[in-house]
Amino acid sequence: MPLELNTLNNPTHLAAVTTADKVYEQLLQQIVNGTIAPGSKISEPELSKKFEISRSTLREALNRLEKCHLIERKANVGSRVVDCSIEGLLELYITREALEGMACRQAAMNMTDDEILSMKQMLKDHSNQQDLKDGISYYQEEGDVDFHYKVILGSHNQQLINIICGQLYHLVRMYRIQFGMKSSRAKRAFQEHSQIIQAIADRDGELAELLMRRHIAASRKNIERKITEQT
Repeated sequence: MPLELNTLNNPTHLAAVTTADKVYEQLLQQIVNGTIAPGSKISEPELSKKFEISRSTLREALNRLEKCHLIERKANVGSRVVDCSIEGLLELYITREALEGMACRQAAMNMTDDEILSMKQMLKDHSNQQDLKDGISYYQEEGDVDFHYKVILGSHNQQLINIICGQLYHLVRMYRIQFGMKSSRAKRAFQEHSQIIQAIADRDGELAELLMRRHIAASRKNIERKITEQT
């Protein structure tokens, strides 16, 4: 019997309690959406003044961003937002293919019928986006309306959830939001999502994993092309 989702620890949905938590959330969103540009230097004095917090509180927030691989910190150099590089993309998306492919296989085994119905309804809602109908973009908000996020939780595998949601999720979103969602591939990406959830509904784990791997590989090539065009 698969575990209920509410019994699983979800690292992306920890409540912001402390001041450091709240600063982390604000910086996280600004980095992911590109308000703070990739490669930007992080000035601790400027951020401490902006948020009216101590340097120790700020460093607590920066430690969490580092664990999400959104910033890099080097002795005697300081902190920088990670660059959206071809090399980083390749490493991240090869890892995604393996881990999300396995999450998809597990979801075909463990996702409940109600969860599958919920995902199908979510895709139906996605299909009503005007930008998607026009083939301009396929934007998905973070969390419960993000197809990939729902598949990962639907695996009911805590280790996969910890690794993908706890360490990689926001870095993946950074690449997707800044390079992948506005694309001529929008309609095709939506069709691939529909095929994946149908394989999960059919309880065909092998096919579900294969389709997810192909989907992520196609997304990687799309983002790689966009990064190349901008360099």
